Amino acid sequence: MSSDSRLARSMWHQLEPIHAVFYFSPEGFEEAAALGYDVAERWPSYFAYRTAPLGPVGTTAATAAYYSFSPSMIDRYVRGLWDTASPAQVLRTRLTAVDRTYRALLGDRVASPEMTEAAELARRAAESVSVAARPFAAANLDLPWPEEPHLALWHAATVLREHRGDGHLAALLTADLDPCESLVSFAAIGAAPVANFAGRGWSAQEWAAAQERLTARGLVDPSGQATERGRELRDQVERTTDELAAAPWRTLGEEKAQRLVQLAGPVLGAVFGAGLLPMTSTLGIATVKVPD
Repeated sequence: MSSDSRLARSMWHQLEPIHAVFYFSPEGFEEAAALGYDVAERWPSYFAYRTAPLGPVGTTAATAAYYSFSPSMIDRYVRGLWDTASPAQVLRTRLTAVDRTYRALLGDRVASPEMTEAAELARRAAESVSVAARPFAAANLDLPWPEEPHLALWHAATVLREHRGDGHLAALLTADLDPCESLVSFAAIGAAPVANFAGRGWSAQEWAAAQERLTARGLVDPSGQATERGRELRDQVERTTDELAAAPWRTLGEEKAQRLVQLAGPVLGAVFGAGLLPMTSTLGIATVKVPD
């Protein structure tokens, strides 16, 4: 793994929780409920908040952009999504939800000089990304930059994580892993328990069929565990993902990236301290180790 790729992976670990926390915060659910979304489960607000930058897309476009969620799940949650609120309304509410979440976590620190500097560095990295074949990153980068530093930091983290995520889908396609296979192969290396992937909406039959296809390719054994070839393929997916995510950090440079880590440390600490994020994530953060 190159130093640029290693830095890209490290920065993902630092910024992903800073981005994701509002999806799980009480404030995020309260704001979504005020718009009229059902918050008895987290998916209606998740799909509204994350899809809104793309505009009033339908289920086909959303299925393409999300990739690893089953088409039936996309149909359930995205069909009629904009009957409740328009994308513009959701985007305004999203910023309000992030603002309230960060203020609950950090108090007066949202306006500190350290927050301002962190936002400036993160924005510099985010504005340098290439958006070619990266719909989520491009859609978020098209949005106006928030003026308040804590919101600008969150927005930059969002652009950067979506840039990485879009690249990850390219890596999966290159590895010839279809949407369900991408999850089965990830579970097979122990990235997260199989049960944790149920939230992506694939049926037991679809999961079993994907496992059979991977078994036929010699990537998974009959018990669902990755073979040596399967682990090598997943390692390659992660290496490619890191390589495709490296450009903004190469632009910012190692020294400034580490300064961003230092400045954003209190935000990351507050996020973990609040206990809002799930203990085991299907993203594989802190579980997937990529060999050099």
